Amino acid sequence: MTVSVAPADIDEQNHVNNTVYLRWVQEVATAHWRALASDETQQTIQWVVVRHEIDYKAAACLGDEIVLRTWVGAASRIKFERFTEILREIDNQLLAQARTTWVPVDAATGKPTRVPSEVRAQFST
Repeated sequence: MTVSVAPADIDEQNHVNNTVYLRWVQEVATAHWRALASDETQQTIQWVVVRHEIDYKAAACLGDEIVLRTWVGAASRIKFERFTEILREIDNQLLAQARTTWVPVDAATGKPTRVPSEVRAQFST
């Protein structure tokens, strides 16, 4: 997924604010889920984050085009580990990397739920 750095993304240090990176991590994860999960699965399973870890490597600035890459690592019935890389498109510079732990919740009850093995197999490495 590619995004452009907008004026609202810039902080007092004249680079992208750390909260924007977190927003991008969420956006690319959501886009990945929506692109691959069936409509039925999307209607029954939602996701909540229980942990974010982000390592910032270099700054993004106004006008930069940013490439967001994501994939799911280890997955159990109730926790999915997702990785994200944030790169500057023009030079492929790694700007940040994230590891996020997501928990599936039942869309009807809002309570944690187990993910069917076929969904784990579809997303997990």
